[in-house]
Amino acid sequence: MERYIGLMSGTSADAVDAALVEIGEELSEVTLLQQISQPFQPGQRQEILDLCQPETSSVDALCRWHFRLGEIYAAATDRLLQESALRPEDITAIGLHGQTVYHMPGEGTLQLGSAAVLANAVGIPVVHDFRSADMALGGQGAPLVPFFDQLVFGRDGRTTAVQNLGGIGNVTVVGSGAEQLPAVAFDTGPGNMVMDALAERFSEGKLSYDRDGQWASQGRVHDTIVEQLLQNPYFQKAPPKSTGRELFGRAFVESMLQLANLSREDWLATATAFTAASIADQYQRFILPYVRLEQIVLSGGGSQNPVLRELIAQRTGLLVHLSDEFGVPGQAKEAMAFAVLAAAGWRGIAANVPKATGAKRAARLGSIQYPSPSSACVG
Repeated sequence: MERYIGLMSGTSADAVDAALVEIGEELSEVTLLQQISQPFQPGQRQEILDLCQPETSSVDALCRWHFRLGEIYAAATDRLLQESALRPEDITAIGLHGQTVYHMPGEGTLQLGSAAVLANAVGIPVVHDFRSADMALGGQGAPLVPFFDQLVFGRDGRTTAVQNLGGIGNVTVVGSGAEQLPAVAFDTGPGNMVMDALAERFSEGKLSYDRDGQWASQGRVHDTIVEQLLQNPYFQKAPPKSTGRELFGRAFVESMLQLANLSREDWLATATAFTAASIADQYQRFILPYVRLEQIVLSGGGSQNPVLRELIAQRTGLLVHLSDEFGVPGQAKEAMAFAVLAAAGWRGIAANVPKATGAKRAARLGSIQYPSPSSACVG
């Protein structure tokens, strides 16, 4: 058995999620040993979000945050090791996704967070830069989590939509009949991103999300606005496809707010319904013509929003489970996935899913950054 750590900070930029897993000879033998979620300090989240917008970003800020994030990831790793009572030498490698600041399918992608800073700070090899190898083979470099989804959620054979709800929503179809799909995974559109932006705006920065859907539960859904938002060309585009803050970020929210003068509760209710409707729309377009889904398994921060869960169940007509029921806590899922991707990279196993990313063929993902020996001579 080997131990790996996965580190993930998603498009919501709310925290660093770290997961310590034990992996057997087969990559499907995955056991979660420990997890933490370390929020970014006040002000850091906004600075990171500013990096994602061309009008508020700068070359010097990108350089500075590349190294600063390496230090933040190292602090999260140190805390995880302390809480697990383990030493660096007990860990085979770390899987570092990094912080995505811009993603241009077919052209390029940028994830910040120096693997060299992290490796040398904690003394553990780091597998990083997971997207580039897939993109070099014509893929979109995303989504990458389907490899993990197939290993963990495809065991019992039921045709399942594994739906993650981070800043962006993404789905992987696993189980019986999944091979009939032209694309087994893709980004469905916004997850929490639009809802979070509205909560932050209406609270004047005091809130980063609508906790438990409290505002949404008090509002009325304006279905005409939901239908207008679903006219975005992204939803008509066939997979493979991926998206991010560059499409559903600030500019999208600002244009959305011009559609009507609603209360904050109505806007949150409508935005929550939009996320649920976009998921149902994408299933209807790109999954259900090929297979009959038996269930949905939700993960990610949005899975903890009861209003969103109920709307997804209503809009899709499917039974909804939480990934926690399968031994994968929703908040830890993506960090666990990058621990498994690190193990694949370390062992030289191809880990992209061409039917998800559009790559010409399978690829080994990630580069390995080793820590410098403490006794190394300089010069």
